[in-house]
Amino acid sequence: MWTIKQELNQLKDRFLASDKPADKKDRALFEQVKEETSPLFTLIQEWYDEAEQYVKMNPGSKVFPIQLENTKDNFELLVLHSYYIDVPKKRFMELYNSVHYVLDQLLDNFK
Repeated sequence: MWTIKQELNQLKDRFLASDKPADKKDRALFEQVKEETSPLFTLIQEWYDEAEQYVKMNPGSKVFPIQLENTKDNFELLVLHSYYIDVPKKRFMELYNSVHYVLDQLLDNFK
């Protein structure tokens, strides 16, 4: 879980430190994003699969399956937005905080 939170924080740092790409349709940019984000999308899917299994096995969990699905979707959006810088900072931070909240809720369940 720590690794996924680190990745989330790196996405925020990337978003805040980067400028919008000159051409979002640039093939080289697409290939770079695809190469750099592929392991992260795999990590997100692995996290989702493990979290979903945990929630199913622990009915008293503070996190519901729909929250996991939404968190996975939001996390994937953050990945793309951090490269393409195509949403306002406020929206990015809302997604970021939402993902952080669910990750923290899962961590609280382990305590």
